[in-house]
Amino acid sequence: MGKLLSLIFVFISLEIGAQPLLQIYGLNVNDAKQPAGINPKYLFFSWKLLAQQRNTIQTSYHILIADDLALINENKANVWDSGEQLSSTSIQIKYKGKALQAATTYYWKVLVKDNHGNIATSKTASFHTGLSNIEDWKGAKWIAYERLTDSLVDVLPLDNKKDKHFGSNVLPLLRKDFKVKKQLASAMLYISGLGHFEASINGNKQGNHFLDAGWVKYNEEALYVTFDVSKALKTGKNTLGVMLGNGFYYVPPVKGRFRKLKTAFGYPKMMCRLVLKYQDGTEENIISDEKWQTSLGPITFSSIYGGEDYDARLEQKGWDSPQFKTDKKWKNVLIVDGPPQVKPQLAEPLRVFENFDAKLLHQLNNKEWVYDLGQNASGIINIKVQGKRGDTVRIYASELLKDLKANQKPTGSPFYFEYVLKGDGVEEWQPRFTYYGFRYLQVKGAAPKGTYTALPQLLALKGLHIRNSAARVGNFTSSNTLFNQTNTLIDWAIKSNMMSVFTDCPHREKLGWLEQSHLMISSVMYNFDVATLASKVVDDIISSQLDDGLIPEIAPEYVKFTWGGDMFRDSPEWGSTGIILPWYLYKWYGNKQVLEKAYPSMQRYITYLKSKADGHILKQGLGDWYDIGPERPGVSQQTPKGLTGTAIYYYDLNILQQIALLLGKPDDAKQYQELAKEVKTAFNKTFFNPENKQYATGSQAANAMALYMNLVDESNRAAVLENLIQDIRKRHNALTAGDIGYRYVLRVLEEAGRSDVIFDMNSRSDVPGYGYQIAKGATALTESWQALPDVSNNHFMLGHLMEWFYSGLAGIRQEEESVAFNKIKIYPVVVGDVTSAEAVYESSYGLIKSSWKKNSQNFQLHIEIPVNTTALIYLPKGKTNKIFEARKDISTDINIINQGVEGDRVVLKVGSGSYQFTIE
Repeated sequence: MGKLLSLIFVFISLEIGAQPLLQIYGLNVNDAKQPAGINPKYLFFSWKLLAQQRNTIQTSYHILIADDLALINENKANVWDSGEQLSSTSIQIKYKGKALQAATTYYWKVLVKDNHGNIATSKTASFHTGLSNIEDWKGAKWIAYERLTDSLVDVLPLDNKKDKHFGSNVLPLLRKDFKVKKQLASAMLYISGLGHFEASINGNKQGNHFLDAGWVKYNEEALYVTFDVSKALKTGKNTLGVMLGNGFYYVPPVKGRFRKLKTAFGYPKMMCRLVLKYQDGTEENIISDEKWQTSLGPITFSSIYGGEDYDARLEQKGWDSPQFKTDKKWKNVLIVDGPPQVKPQLAEPLRVFENFDAKLLHQLNNKEWVYDLGQNASGIINIKVQGKRGDTVRIYASELLKDLKANQKPTGSPFYFEYVLKGDGVEEWQPRFTYYGFRYLQVKGAAPKGTYTALPQLLALKGLHIRNSAARVGNFTSSNTLFNQTNTLIDWAIKSNMMSVFTDCPHREKLGWLEQSHLMISSVMYNFDVATLASKVVDDIISSQLDDGLIPEIAPEYVKFTWGGDMFRDSPEWGSTGIILPWYLYKWYGNKQVLEKAYPSMQRYITYLKSKADGHILKQGLGDWYDIGPERPGVSQQTPKGLTGTAIYYYDLNILQQIALLLGKPDDAKQYQELAKEVKTAFNKTFFNPENKQYATGSQAANAMALYMNLVDESNRAAVLENLIQDIRKRHNALTAGDIGYRYVLRVLEEAGRSDVIFDMNSRSDVPGYGYQIAKGATALTESWQALPDVSNNHFMLGHLMEWFYSGLAGIRQEEESVAFNKIKIYPVVVGDVTSAEAVYESSYGLIKSSWKKNSQNFQLHIEIPVNTTALIYLPKGKTNKIFEARKDISTDINIINQGVEGDRVVLKVGSGSYQFTIE
């Protein structure tokens, strides 16, 4: 018996050793994993905990930071030793050490204790500080092949701007030879290329990014990217090469190519600093200056709107390697001016993700064939082709076909990719500096492999999906096939419009229309970690804000649309993103610093709205864009613009009041509170009919927004809610609300416990809506509820149902006072014919999971709650209300607190851990 007990003890010890009782993971600095280029003056540290025991709370932390990896590996700090801090805080902890140096790598770890007496030490993580002022660039200059004449510079063109000249610009190659003189310790490249760049060292591209750097308001700033190039360099001769593209920095005025707008900040240019740190402690800088050389490149045309042309005959083999000898094709660069500020790119870069093999559909004539990728997505192509020198392949991309041909009319035409062969065996190519939204490819000038023809052979054709590389943090599935299809539909639209900004569409405009950055951001955040990307959107808003306080509808603002006066520039439902988005970032990620950064901008915008209001009522803008009415979708048809604009104005004021209190500005808060009262009074006086309890026209958007923004007096809430429901029911559960109103329809119905109405509205395919789009063959969410073929078929502005999948059907929510889901609310909705649903969300504290299924005997719920959080679980009442956890009556577990019954729910309170509940 003694030997058996000893063996059991050893087995248990091994098991515990394999799975420590407390682990630390997910170390972040400024919401990013091992970031490079961050501002050394503003650092915030976060981590997550994983525990084997339930009800685990961190009781203390101890942060160590060193500039030497060997030191930190010995748990020693020479930069900051926080000491043991008796605190449960594990997110957004402010750095309080000595001043940090620019362009330096630091190493850190954290030691944690919990309430069970467990101790854990994290693995070592790192962060790299960037260049925070002009002196840090060590004299680097902006360099270019050519300079745009001042008279042609236009940083904010009108949409009806007349061209002053025509022609493509040079997309240059830039190169610099240099020597690594001693043994390297490290090498870091800081580089900004406008509009976009690809950097290579000794012929090898650095990084796997696409369209670096992110686009911004270029007359205000540019972004730079940081690369660790230590492994790319060798002792002796090396070459740094750079290719430049136009992006939004310059849209070339070329006839026969699509242009949505005509920005002209300047011709492509570049600035960089390469820091060589040697093992003997010395340092050398290679900077962009007049000593660099430049030449024409093989990209003969590139436009963010019109496509890209590549002439392989113009390639200069080895141009970015040390063995290359320059000739008369090369010249010294020009020194040019650049934006006044250069900031680090802190959002995740764009990358290539899914690959789709093209399937041949049909032949149009003896020179053209049409292919299908099977998925409408943002992307580029990759081709493998073989033919004669000078053969030209042109590929038109489109979302839809018309008369068997690629139809680009709704998405911007003509856009195409063109490749001229060099005639050297199998040639492979993909564009570098443009992208489009498409499913179909019409190939002209190359025949499918095996076709007997004089044309070059198209050996392979792929679609490459490109998007922002924000990590996926959520997934949803259910027993309802249509809901799963709808989730996928919306997901593809989100991915296709998640770039350097949240775009409206991946083809026709590619602009950062702002309304979706607050209305759709919850759906996005359930699925992707966009803390850094959304913060970048806030920066874009601040840089695009006008002197009078107006936040334009687009950020970065690249164009002024003239149709309808200021209708497409001044709409409160769009501009209010400047207030709502920072607040949501705080609520989801605990990011208080974004509130501090944006607060002055928020104040200016509220002052602007106040100046525009007539008796506290705003009347400008687009209203409930793309709602369903008697006319084609566009400007609001069902709901007065004054109602949606004023409701958002009131919502802004209430948010701003909370932010002011959080930032320690009580006088500001009182001012906003008083103004909000006046707006509410004016709103109800203007729009509320006390006889029929309707707001304005009684539209779904009107009543829902009044309810959601708490503009309805308590005595009238039930009646207004019933009016909303009856409007839906009398239309046989059809929706009418559009871009602005539909989210609030869903939010109000969910919070009122009427997800049955949501289910009925979205479980059909015979009226405009998600199911209708899927029935028409859409593979990404379309711009119109009707899936009209003459508008975009890849828009994510109407994707609000995804939020309900997570917060309603699966039931992952947070309590009103919660920040970053530290107080979780699990409230699964059992509705319609849905028999199971599951969602996971990796929050700032860790994984939250809600997975349920029901049968005739019971309801089963599996949940996971992360360390450092608590949760209220709302179980649907059963026949007997007997509740078991892991087959044991919950009354036997003191850590599961039964808080009684609320309505048709039994409420339990739990701490962290994994739970398997069954209610009979």
